[in-house]
Parts: sequence; structure tokens; C-alpha cells
Amino acid sequence: AEDVELAAAVAESVRLEEERLAAGEQEPSSAAEAPAPREEEPPADFICPITTELMSDPVMAADGHSYERSAIERWLATKSTSPMTGEALEHTFLSPSHMVRRQIREWQQAHPGQ
Repeated sequence: AEDVELAAAVAESVRLEEERLAAGEQEPSSAAEAPAPREEEPPADFICPITTELMSDPVMAADGHSYERSAIERWLATKSTSPMTGEALEHTFLSPSHMVRRQIREWQQAHPGQ
């Protein structure tokens, strides 16, 4: 039950952050009201749902979601459920997400210092 609550809280946090970012992108701004330039947020798919940080070694778990390898390995050391759904995982094999890693690196090159 605790794992399900944690997964729900993480999912809710991600959803709220995505809504916040979407709202910020849709608001018209004039030059007089424009806030100071801020760093562009990385795409949500590049953020580990466990750490909420940009992934550097993304892996895919049996639930089809990508996680930072060290974070999901810590999770799986004590649990056999999905951090995102709370459902039991069919297996604990972690597959490297080469495409996601490459996309993250390309995004980092296009956004230096982030």
C-alpha cells in the first residue's frame, strides 16, 4: 500500500509539473512583462520519475517506463513493483534505453549548462 501511495504521489507530482510548464508556455507575454530568460526545462521523458532529475543512464523496466539506473536498482532492491503504477513487475530485468540516452545528450548539447 505504501508503494502504491508513493507511486501515485510521484505520478501526481510529474503531472502537476507538466501542467505548470504547459501553462507557462501558453501565456502571452509582452516585452514589458516578460520575466528574465529562464533555463528551458528538459522534456518530461528525460526526467527520472524516482529522482525527478535529468537521467544520465536511463534504463527501461518491465512497466515500459524509463528510470535512472541507480534509482530503479535501489527501488528494486526492496520492491518488485512499478514506481509509476504500483503494479507488480513481470521481471526485474533492466534494459538500457539507448535512444533516450542519445536524445538526452542531444538536448544537453543544444542547451549547454543544463
